[in-house]
Amino acid sequence: MSESTYEYLDKINSPADLKKLSIDELNILCSEIRDKIIKTVAQNGGHLSPNLGTVELTVAMHYVYDTPTDKIVWDVGHQSYTHKIITGRKDKLSTIRTKGGLSGFPKRSESEYDAFNVGHSSTSISAAYGIARARAVKGEKGRTIAVIGDGALTGGLAFEGLNNAGRSPKNFTVILNDNKMSISRNVGSIARYLTHIRIRPGYIRTKKVVEKILLHTPVIGNPIRKVMLHSKSKLRVSVYRNTIFEDLGFVYYGPVDGHDIGNLIDALNASKNVNQGVLIHVMTKKGKGYQYAEDEPTAFHGIGKFDINTGEPLSSKDGFSAYFGNAMCSMAEKDSRICAITAAMKLGTGLATFAHKYKERFFDVGIAEEHAVTFAAGMATEGMIPVFAVYSSFLQRSYDQIIHDVAAQDVHVVLAIDRSGIVGEDGETHQGVFDTAMLNSVPGAVVYSPCYFSELEHELHKAIYKYDGITAVRYPRGAEPYKPDDYVSGEEYTVYGSGKDAVVVTYGRIFGNACKAKEALKKNNKDITIIKLERIKPISREAVSIAAEFKKVYFFEEGIKCGGIGESFCCMLNELGFKGNFSLTAIDNKFVPQSTVAEALSDLGLDCDGIVNKLTWN
Repeated sequence: MSESTYEYLDKINSPADLKKLSIDELNILCSEIRDKIIKTVAQNGGHLSPNLGTVELTVAMHYVYDTPTDKIVWDVGHQSYTHKIITGRKDKLSTIRTKGGLSGFPKRSESEYDAFNVGHSSTSISAAYGIARARAVKGEKGRTIAVIGDGALTGGLAFEGLNNAGRSPKNFTVILNDNKMSISRNVGSIARYLTHIRIRPGYIRTKKVVEKILLHTPVIGNPIRKVMLHSKSKLRVSVYRNTIFEDLGFVYYGPVDGHDIGNLIDALNASKNVNQGVLIHVMTKKGKGYQYAEDEPTAFHGIGKFDINTGEPLSSKDGFSAYFGNAMCSMAEKDSRICAITAAMKLGTGLATFAHKYKERFFDVGIAEEHAVTFAAGMATEGMIPVFAVYSSFLQRSYDQIIHDVAAQDVHVVLAIDRSGIVGEDGETHQGVFDTAMLNSVPGAVVYSPCYFSELEHELHKAIYKYDGITAVRYPRGAEPYKPDDYVSGEEYTVYGSGKDAVVVTYGRIFGNACKAKEALKKNNKDITIIKLERIKPISREAVSIAAEFKKVYFFEEGIKCGGIGESFCCMLNELGFKGNFSLTAIDNKFVPQSTVAEALSDLGLDCDGIVNKLTWN
């Protein structure tokens, strides 16, 4: 199907255009939207499975609700491509996740239809309820709808929102998109509970039948109904069989087939007439409509460019995550105390093999980073060595637990921080640029930042066995950077070269760019020394002393400047009485927008050219 010859999609420029179509025509439109999404993600990379699973749901919402007067708040937002297509952005979809193009997530600055910026899980109910209450205070009309997945429902914030929003006034709706998945397959009691609801979809019908009988029973029927509604008796439980959502104060509808657009429209319309908060339980299939994604929804959750005909990725999957997973298996084979913890990211963090080989020592806690850290602390008090593998941007959620439950108790928990530094196309919400400043403020924390695979394994070993408190190893997404043939890694730091013109100090993968810059400068008869910090907290005083011997010190950091490693290095130089010139290039008081990693590093002055341009002399 050619992108320029869609029978119905070409006519859709706003949600108002949907309302002109019949149910049969909406079904054809959904097929066209799927085709466009598959082609776009194959070309740009992005989130495929979650978007394919919510096509009918999104179309039905915009068909029934009066957006943007009615406000839709997406959870995570990685399922919002259909929403973008319908709300006037279909012609720009080819730019999604590219520099200056559409965001892969909802963004308020992009469209009036995007009610709230998102990118992390479990926020939709709290945000939507805040919007709803603010609108009520202002006397504004319109519904507010939170769309949350069953995976996101494993996050504690979702339940804080449900608890606060329960028994809310009308015009507030929660749509539970239940596909039995988060990124990996869901785990835990919430997943089991939702399964319990799914296997008894007839109970809503039972309630309606009982109520109808009672309402038509003269004299005593309605009083009995009222008693049952407000009773905690076994009779009420046996007849009504309430869900947790109803106990929290929501009217529950479902489960509804999330790919039957007619039923979806009926359920959404019915919910509009309820005079209190509503939760609609929708069943969808992740990856719907593209067989490879249906068969492997986790692999196609977030994917790079791929071949549509074969489903095969066009770039290598090997990288730091896979190497970390192999290193964990190797150490766990020799030490039964080593345990691995993930927050619904088994595949993303490279722990699939570990989970298979050491099932009793692998723990997927769901999308619950705060719980993961405190859970790890509890394990550590019993002599285990828990390693929590987590993306840098998600670790931010557990700052309090790191300080209070790990560092303050001085228990040995290891953080394996994946996707540190710039991650690229996912943009502001996913850039791993805050973990260094965050951990730099934690008393007693020890942090390593390897540049190469061999260093990752070596430094992970040190993090596990050399220290007793909280330790961390942070590493970037993807493959190794450039590595000079004569490079040999040190322990706490490495001195590379013997140039006298200036010294460059850096850590992590930026070292590769610094080496390229060194070679480029040498062609212009300028020779520099590079100090590569292996352990970035605490910084080696020897490394600082070596840097202090130079008149010009340049620090390059792929992290936030305020509170970062460069500022600490500068303070230590001053303590030694350094009188030379110090320059710090880091991410200064801003969020890093979406682009490729190479584009972002160039814009930040952290690529080879940026380093060369910075190192100028009079």
